[in-house]
Amino acid sequence: MSDKGVVLVSGGMDSLVTAAIAVSECQETYFLHLQYGQKTEERELVAFNQIKDHYHPEKFLISIISYLKQIGNTSLIDRDLPVESLLHSDELPSTYVPFRNAHLLAIAASWAETISANRIYIGAVEEDSSGYPDCRETFLTAFNRAIALGTRNIVPITIKAPLLHLSKKEIVIKGHEMNTPFHLSWSCYQENEIACGVCPSCRLRLKAFREAGIKDPILYKELK
Repeated sequence: MSDKGVVLVSGGMDSLVTAAIAVSECQETYFLHLQYGQKTEERELVAFNQIKDHYHPEKFLISIISYLKQIGNTSLIDRDLPVESLLHSDELPSTYVPFRNAHLLAIAASWAETISANRIYIGAVEEDSSGYPDCRETFLTAFNRAIALGTRNIVPITIKAPLLHLSKKEIVIKGHEMNTPFHLSWSCYQENEIACGVCPSCRLRLKAFREAGIKDPILYKELK
């Protein structure tokens, strides 16, 4: 059986490198993009389309799950909640979207079962991220089990998170080694024109490129 992978592609740096890995490992790839009312939804869609056009997956799917916006309680979506600039805190950051990755993986699993794909790729990072609980290896392991129990399981589906235990610096280096088009990606949490440079995602990205000794190809309003 040839490897077929459904790849969750948000348009960010981590999902971009994950997509590059999936393309290198699978005979066929299928790109999945989710819109859930995030502040940079418009810009992320542009990034997704550019990444899709670069890698030429067999098919792509853009799914709108706007009910997450109605649920709310996250500064990634709610215009009235500011995105904090702190990188590390004892508390879960306000940008955490409650149980978001479960929604994304469930849609990916439905599509994977339909097209008989045996892999789902997600750019989750546990080692050097914001501490989101749905990016942990224990969560992904449990979701793997849920997929096996909740599908026909004719073609067993496995979640792949190739960046899970890499630092952001290591992700940049890996992407650079694979000639990943970082200029197509978008990591900013709050701007759709020029990346802000101060939100946690921008700061982690800038720090990673700086530590890797590689120039980040996108523009920023501010550099922290």
